[in-house]
Amino acid sequence: MADNNTAPDYLGHRQRLRERFLLGGGRDMADYELLELLLTYALPRRDVKPMAKALVRRFGSFAGALNASREELSEIPGIKDSACTLFKIIVAAVERCSWQNLHEADLPILLTTDGLVDYCRAAIAFSEVEELHIIYLNSKLKVICQELMQKGTINTVAIHPREIIKSALIHKAGSIILVHNHPSGDVTPSKADVKVTQQVKEACASVSIRLLDHIIISQSDFYSFDQHGLLDDAQLAL
Repeated sequence: MADNNTAPDYLGHRQRLRERFLLGGGRDMADYELLELLLTYALPRRDVKPMAKALVRRFGSFAGALNASREELSEIPGIKDSACTLFKIIVAAVERCSWQNLHEADLPILLTTDGLVDYCRAAIAFSEVEELHIIYLNSKLKVICQELMQKGTINTVAIHPREIIKSALIHKAGSIILVHNHPSGDVTPSKADVKVTQQVKEACASVSIRLLDHIIISQSDFYSFDQHGLLDDAQLAL
């Protein structure tokens, strides 16, 4: 007869995972191991290693699994609402931390490029459709707030210069940054991206607001119009 008091083998494995995480902060752990550790808190009475490995196979990475939709996650055998909720809490926490780091930075936005890209990636890089966000800045180039202006389709989003200017004036912004994502992963700006950027820049200039940058973001890359010199009048006109 089996000993009912014998603890399942996976309990000792979980404890070792936690000890490894506390020792190294997870830096030496594979993606599936970090997912496995998370799942132990959502599903405390199951062996979750097979689920963790299935998540990496299905979504490609730790970040891909965390940012998957509830419907996609539910396709993995054993994944419950508790795990989906935990993943979404972590995604929200990362976005909030990156935003607060950006918003509360003492330096002007031009000196915090890494923080800006981190926030943009956390906020919209994993969206399945294109989104246009505006980041508003004061006269000292410090962040005031951000706003989702428009959601589009998998390969396009409408950008209306008049609406952008109206919102910038409401927020009393001295400068703005456009941010939108390319779900395809290719951050190269299209001709339409370049044309509408020129229109927004001209509209901003008419009311003494500066367009600082237009950033296109993906899960693994980004494109800055400013860094590529595409906010110069001569380049935008090409």
